Amino acid sequence: MHSHPLILGITGASGLVYAVRSLKFLLQAGYAVELVASKSVYMVWQAEQSLRMPTDLAQQEEFWRQQSGVETGGKLICHAWSNVGATIASGSFRTVGMVIIPCSMSTVGKLAAGLSSDLLERAADVQLKEGRKLILVPRETPFSLIHLRNLTTLAEAGARIVPAIPAWYHQPQTIEDLVDFVVARALDQLDIDCVPLKRWQGKGE
Repeated sequence: MHSHPLILGITGASGLVYAVRSLKFLLQAGYAVELVASKSVYMVWQAEQSLRMPTDLAQQEEFWRQQSGVETGGKLICHAWSNVGATIASGSFRTVGMVIIPCSMSTVGKLAAGLSSDLLERAADVQLKEGRKLILVPRETPFSLIHLRNLTTLAEAGARIVPAIPAWYHQPQTIEDLVDFVVARALDQLDIDCVPLKRWQGKGE
């Protein structure tokens, strides 16, 4: 088990598969994950997979483990989006950083304005104020000028922006291959290398 946990924030942007694959690789690698899903994630699960995410936190942990396919391994703690008094809401709670994947433009806008209306936003704000790593994986297209300005503000504040844009040089064969590339590049920002990925080796002259 690694010394400090990683916060996995999941918003209502389309693309929950990015969160599921991230959780899968982190748990398989033995990481402790503090997971917080925004209120709108419940609706997105219903829309994308016709699944109902439980509100009970113990059942929610089981749900996320089932979706990731990792029944045991690592450590997973789920937090209610409304519990702004949770451990991850305090800067005194040590973490290796936070990844918000996928990250909605609503969340981006609130973070850029310094607003914390739920636990996910508060936890992200804490990472910025403590100088820890905050990784945002926006899944939106096209970006409006407002989106771009908000992302620039967050980048200037120290966040790393990793858009959900896959590459092709690793010769992906499945949707999971495309998703995993993005997950790997997001976790790279935290120096976490737990995703099996064919990385660029360069070309000889």
